[in-house]
Amino acid sequence: MQIRDANLADVPAITRIYTESVRNGVASYELTPPDEAEMTQRFSTICGNGYPYLAAEAEGKVMGYAYASAFRTRPAYRWSVEDSIYLDPEARGLGYGRALLHALIGRCETLGFRQMIAVIGGAHPSSIAVHQKAGFVHCGMISGSGHKHGRWLDTVFMQRALGDGKATDPDPQTYPGTLFMG
Repeated sequence: MQIRDANLADVPAITRIYTESVRNGVASYELTPPDEAEMTQRFSTICGNGYPYLAAEAEGKVMGYAYASAFRTRPAYRWSVEDSIYLDPEARGLGYGRALLHALIGRCETLGFRQMIAVIGGAHPSSIAVHQKAGFVHCGMISGSGHKHGRWLDTVFMQRALGDGKATDPDPQTYPGTLFMG
């Protein structure tokens, strides 16, 4: 397994993985999978704002991907990121999610982010376990927040400090302090 920066050439594989998740899973509350053009736009927006977007590859095949994006777009939230991880069905339970999450945490710490928030759709037990093992703590749940596949779904929130977390003030003149500014 290789964890690397994702690139535009990965968008077809990313679209395939996300389409399967939208159709069959509960991690995303989207009901209709976006097409490749929309996924390209999403990819470009995330990368264009300086957030990390990673791919897990094995034997030349993208087996999963992870990215960090704005937790919320109000300026005071700029030190927090939300993580997203999606895996090919063949990759589930094989350590790809853990490897992607650890790499994403490291990248976000290096960039200067202070908190990572996991918003776990469907309160999926394996997603919760991967985040707990990576040092995330449970910080809330919204019961019955989504309805998909004929059932009500809960959303779990988990959080992990990055770097100094809230122990020190960040430098607003450096990234990510400059996000959402003019």
